[in-house]
Amino acid sequence: MSKQPSKIVHEGKIVSINAQSIEVEIVNKSACATCHARGVCGASEEQVRIVVIPQTLATATAGYKEGDNVHLVLSAAMGMKAVIFAYGLPLLVLLAAILCFSACGLEQLYTGLLSLLSVAIYYIIFALFKDKLEREFVFSIEP
Repeated sequence: MSKQPSKIVHEGKIVSINAQSIEVEIVNKSACATCHARGVCGASEEQVRIVVIPQTLATATAGYKEGDNVHLVLSAAMGMKAVIFAYGLPLLVLLAAILCFSACGLEQLYTGLLSLLSVAIYYIIFALFKDKLEREFVFSIEP
């Protein structure tokens, strides 16, 4: 049996430091970003993202400077929880809505449209709780 990793690590670069937070730039690459043909393919993706790490006593005393390369660390359990919130629960909402609307005797077109609307409502509610989720899913920083 293979052992599951206990943490998820991303490499990044510190772009800004202030009294409340450290901003780290990470580059998300798709699987084909390392392919030699990505320049002509057009399917490759690279996204630059800024992750805000709350300033703590440990980060304040670590002596980080802008431009330093660091590792952002998230526990694997938090990563799995994020996947469930982003993909698992919407799938359950979609399936439940399809079953409920079908059982009510609605036509397939309306069942499909209302089911998609249900998933859209899930994501709107999810967005309303963004601040709470940001406090729960916190990256730590390592040199």
